[in-house]
Amino acid sequence: MPDNHKKKRIYLHLGMGKTGTKFLQYKVFPKFKGICYVQRTRYRKWGQIIPRLNCERILASNEFDRQMKRECEKLANNFPGAVPILVLRRHGSYIASQYRRFVKNGYRQPFQAFFDLKNDRGYFSIADLSFGKQLSMIEKIFGRPPLLFIYEDMKARPEAFVQELAGAIGAEVDMDKIDFKPRHSSYSEKQLKAILAAGKYINLKKRRVFKNPLLHLLWRLYMGVLRYGILYAARLLPASLFSGEPLIDPAELKRIDAYFEKDWHYCLAFKERQRAG
Repeated sequence: MPDNHKKKRIYLHLGMGKTGTKFLQYKVFPKFKGICYVQRTRYRKWGQIIPRLNCERILASNEFDRQMKRECEKLANNFPGAVPILVLRRHGSYIASQYRRFVKNGYRQPFQAFFDLKNDRGYFSIADLSFGKQLSMIEKIFGRPPLLFIYEDMKARPEAFVQELAGAIGAEVDMDKIDFKPRHSSYSEKQLKAILAAGKYINLKKRRVFKNPLLHLLWRLYMGVLRYGILYAARLLPASLFSGEPLIDPAELKRIDAYFEKDWHYCLAFKERQRAG
C-alpha cells in the first residue's frame, strides 16, 4: 500500500448503529467542504482509495457495533495517525433502538435474549455497552483519544452539533445545504410485534443463502419485500390482535440506565474535557 496517506490528516468515523450514523453519512458528511469524504459503501477499498486522494483532509465513515475492536485494529494498522470519531448514545435508549432495528430485520427473540442485564447472556453483552472501556480501547489502539460526540446533543440541537463536528475536523459547511428532516420515522410497536410474530414461522433474518451474486441479490430483494410487506400490512390490523405487553419493558430500560449511570457520566466528562481542551 502506498504510504503517502501518512502525510494526510485522516478522520475515521466509527459509526455505531442507531447513533445518527445514516444521517451523518448521507446528509451531513457529503456537504462538508475542504475535506474529501469516503462513503461506507466503499469500506473494503479504503486501503486503495484513501492513499490516492489528493486531499489534505480525508473523512471516511462506516458502521461498527460488536466488531468495533477488531475493525479499529485493522484501521489503525492501515492508517497510522488517523483520528477516530465516535458518537455515543445513552445506554437504555441505544440498546432499545438497536433491538427495534434487529426485530425489523428479522430477529426473532424477546428483548431479554437480546440484552440480558442480569446474566449477561444476550446477543449484545454488557461489555458491548461499556462505553467508557470502548473509549479507552479506541485510544489505546489509535494512540490518541477519539473525538467524542453525543447523540442526544444531535437530537436536541442538530445545527450546533454539525457545526461543532465540522469545526473539529477543519471542514466548512453551509447549513442551508443540509436537510435536517428525519430520514424516516420509527416503526410502531404494532408493526414490530407483527414481524416478531411472523418470525416464529418464517426466518426473516438478513443472511446469505446463495454464493452466486445474482441469486443473492434476488434473495435479498425477495426477503426485503416480505419483511416490509409484513410491516406495512400490520398498519391495517387492529391493535387488539397483539399482546398489550410492550415490546420492551420501560422498567428494564430504567434498570439499564441505572446500571450504566457511572459509565455515562464518565462519557459526558470525557466530552467536557474535550471541549475544554
